[in-house]
Amino acid sequence: MRRLSVTPRADAEQKLDAIGLAWAYESDCWNESFCYEFTEAQIIEIETATNELHAMCLQAARYIVDHKLYRSLGIREDAVPLIERSWNSKDPSLYGRFDLLYNGVDPPKMLEYNADTPTALVEASVAQWQWLADLYPHADQFNSLHESLVDRWKQIAPSLPQGRVDFCSLDNFEDGVTAGYLLETARQAGLAVNTYPVAEIGWNRNGFFVDPANQPITAMFKLYPWEWMVREEFGKHLFPSTTKWIEPPWKMLLSNKGILAILWKLFPNSPYLVEARLDAPPFHFGWVRKPLLSREGGNISVHGGPPTEGPYGVEGFVWQRFVEPPVFDGRYPVVGSWIVGGAAHGMGIRESTTPVTDNRSPFIPHYFI
Repeated sequence: MRRLSVTPRADAEQKLDAIGLAWAYESDCWNESFCYEFTEAQIIEIETATNELHAMCLQAARYIVDHKLYRSLGIREDAVPLIERSWNSKDPSLYGRFDLLYNGVDPPKMLEYNADTPTALVEASVAQWQWLADLYPHADQFNSLHESLVDRWKQIAPSLPQGRVDFCSLDNFEDGVTAGYLLETARQAGLAVNTYPVAEIGWNRNGFFVDPANQPITAMFKLYPWEWMVREEFGKHLFPSTTKWIEPPWKMLLSNKGILAILWKLFPNSPYLVEARLDAPPFHFGWVRKPLLSREGGNISVHGGPPTEGPYGVEGFVWQRFVEPPVFDGRYPVVGSWIVGGAAHGMGIRESTTPVTDNRSPFIPHYFI
């Protein structure tokens, strides 16, 4: 695993603009002045770890449901019936992203599972594939994301009424581009699609969530966190609603950082896990405190230092043992390893000047030989 200096493409901005990532280029959230080179064996190790971690997470979710551990994870009581109905019905999931520490030598270590609303997908799927074709056409990349997303929609399609799915997100560049890209993969799978901001979802007296044209929403992909949805004014209508949601409500179990402590309890000998617990530990070593429901690196404390900025923490915390992160040229890379359906299908890298990665950390492309 090496971090290499690369001459950026002369037309990089135009190519990124064509796929909706002009904002990433302009804000330095895409950086192709560098790349990471891997060996095929290292890619296989990341893929294997991702598949095993996903399988363990599903077992941990079952453990939470069986032992009613919702309160310890800060999950609202009124969300429990929604979660359990979704879990018992085996509502299908589309995708997720593990964030892993990896130095190319030791086994990958799980930092968290972005199982509900992961972004940086267009960068990982389309942008870095175009970069590879332009600069390293004879190399390879861990990236079958586009094809696997189309195939996954085809698998989900029989469960979607009328073969239709609507897409919504917050009205911002990153979320809008991600939702728009996933809409296109659904369209390529033969589904009827529609899109609008999440704020335009309504509720009618007949008991349906409705779109801006007041038509019932039968299936909805929402790039909007479940923990926000359940506390909305109309969150009380989620349980009786017949709308099928993607990601499904049971993903609240996996996107909650408390899953780290459950995983450690169940699989303490896994080489891919880091010790974690839900009560403040008397660690004689370094630790990282994470809010159960934080996003984009918000309110994280390292070694008891001041937390990063953010509005999170009232829901409680998980404590994770500090693992010395890899450093390349003064940068801290995190591997985002993507699950589609139930299998690993690609990865992307974001790097930061600090051990905490946030939404301003640039995406760096990769290849393997």
